[in-house]
Amino acid sequence: MRNLKNNDTFAVFDPNGDVLFADDSPQGIFHTDTRHLSGLYLTLNGARPLLLSSTLRDDNAMLTCDLTNPDLFDASGEKILHHDLIHLRRSRFLWKGSCYERLTLRNFDDSPQHLQLRIQFAADFKDLFEVRGARRPQRGEGHRAEITDEEVVLSYTGLDHKRRMTRLRFAPVPASLTCDSALFEVRLAPGESQSLFMDINCGVQNPPFTVRHGFFISLRDSRRELRTFSSRAASVVTSHDVFNEAVSRSVSDLYMLMTKTREGLYPYAGIPWFSTVFGRDALITAWEMLWFDPGIAKGVLGHLAANQATIVDPHADSEPGKILHEIRLGEMAELGEVPFRRYYGSIDSTPLFVMLAAAYLERTNDLGTLRQLWPNIEAALNWIEEYGDRDGDGFVEYGRQSAEGLINQGWKDSHDSVFHADGQLAVGPIAIVEVQAYVYGAWTGAAKIARRLGDPDRAQRLKYKAQRLREEFDSRFFDEELGTYVLALDGNKKPCRIRTSNAGHALFAGIAYPERAASVVSALMDRSSFSGWGVRTVASSQARYNPMSYHNGSVWPHDNALIAAGFAHYGFRQDAARIFEGLFAASTYIDLRRLPELFCGFARQRTQGPTFYPVACMPQAWAAAAPLSMIQSCLGLSFRPRKLNILFDEPVLPAFLDTIALRRLALGTESVDLMLRRSGKNVMIEVLNRQGPVRILSTS
Repeated sequence: MRNLKNNDTFAVFDPNGDVLFADDSPQGIFHTDTRHLSGLYLTLNGARPLLLSSTLRDDNAMLTCDLTNPDLFDASGEKILHHDLIHLRRSRFLWKGSCYERLTLRNFDDSPQHLQLRIQFAADFKDLFEVRGARRPQRGEGHRAEITDEEVVLSYTGLDHKRRMTRLRFAPVPASLTCDSALFEVRLAPGESQSLFMDINCGVQNPPFTVRHGFFISLRDSRRELRTFSSRAASVVTSHDVFNEAVSRSVSDLYMLMTKTREGLYPYAGIPWFSTVFGRDALITAWEMLWFDPGIAKGVLGHLAANQATIVDPHADSEPGKILHEIRLGEMAELGEVPFRRYYGSIDSTPLFVMLAAAYLERTNDLGTLRQLWPNIEAALNWIEEYGDRDGDGFVEYGRQSAEGLINQGWKDSHDSVFHADGQLAVGPIAIVEVQAYVYGAWTGAAKIARRLGDPDRAQRLKYKAQRLREEFDSRFFDEELGTYVLALDGNKKPCRIRTSNAGHALFAGIAYPERAASVVSALMDRSSFSGWGVRTVASSQARYNPMSYHNGSVWPHDNALIAAGFAHYGFRQDAARIFEGLFAASTYIDLRRLPELFCGFARQRTQGPTFYPVACMPQAWAAAAPLSMIQSCLGLSFRPRKLNILFDEPVLPAFLDTIALRRLALGTESVDLMLRRSGKNVMIEVLNRQGPVRILSTS
């Protein structure tokens, strides 16, 4: 598949650049959770062109598909054109609710050619959840196409009484235009080329340009915006060319997934199913990118604060102070057929919000933003105590409030992801291990913020809450026999004694006592947990292990990034580097070097790549950001903005890298360019350029 995205519009095409007509296909052009184009099929003299190549620009600004003609025959069966004589190039991008395309044909025959090029199209206006497989007893009404010489408008009025439109414009004017196809008569002299243009608009206001002019103006503006997004970030160049490709693709994917909000840039979770606001995903993505581009965290915190829950609404799993899980804009969400219009059913977004706010302050010293966010932080902390801890035992539990909500509300939110050693599913309310770690991180982070904001008494009370939680957590969650933390406590406070990757998040958030760290690391790096590509969500020795499942044995890049960060936090950087090497090795087998949402947890075999999960999102924001996080973990990179210090604490380089160059590494308005180079067992740091009095500190 080939994906494009711009703000609230995304598209999924096949390698030819077509959208194949199929009910169960994720292909199409989607805008605000509605599929505005469900079919797009190009033929030349009635035959589908042959694919030569299909690629995205390095910055994801444009998809280019190179095609050629097959052998073409007339009605009597006589060959009229040999294959590979007509070259077709489709250049396509998204901008402001429209998909723009230039189709260029060139004749490499020594004879003139008269060709019929037909573009067939359709718009089913299905809600994204319908495309994913939801069945609806009723749908709205489709309308007759409105056709002029150069454009056709397809439309549908949903059960929410909202009219949705798709407008297709063509230049030059087609020889024939109907409700489902445009036919062009193309005459090409030997060596001659000709371009056709198409604009597929998803019902937003049309730009005041002709189709041809609109293509070039919009292409300029879209590229300019992507450059603006990414120019503020640091850059990474290493000694490994393939890794450079992988990290470049990760960065391009991340900025493609960014969407402009009133509060700043916000990373949508992933394409195709999660191209919208998700709280948990964006918080983790912003944390993974924090060293690289702290402005993303500011946008995420601001947008989630603006959408923080203020009322109790069981249908939306909403309670005052809770941080958003998901927003949907489609017809089914508007009608309440799915509960996700503005849905708060994640147990971890709220403590992660506070954790990210504290990390953002530590990275930037931006006290002004934290003062603005403090009322939201206080509301989040109040939610943790008043609503999150359902039974007053000091732990935060979840349980959905409506039958339509999510059963499991941690990041492993599939229905069977929380279970006991015998495989029996846990009953709620459930206190999941990583959420207690995040709550600890929220208390400690909020204490630091309160102290910086001049409230030492509040800071001391928050620190005391964190200490009490840490003690109780160690008592109830650490299992000496397992050598790690249990997955959860069920509704009867019975521990789910399962070895899972969740335990690594206790290291990430810092709740683990130092004397527990070595045992947890050993359990996670055991062959039953570490597949060679990464840490499995569930160890292969456990009940319900299935390497092909979504959450019970698969490998998730973002999960591994947080685990590696936890390893580094407790001084296990070599183990973090092993995880980094495994994920990078997996990316070398994947199209465009793009890490997917997840892949299967089968053990790594020599000369073979990982086994892919068939419906994983690619790109997925927190997976794309994982290599950036891994770099920070291995280098022990941290910031002291008040002193203008950048610290490297016992840095290591993974086995596949000899050097890493970090450019435009910023502290406020100052920046530095650095080269880190392997020297025996040590890492040497060289300052290449310095803008302002930034000091580099290193321990080894």
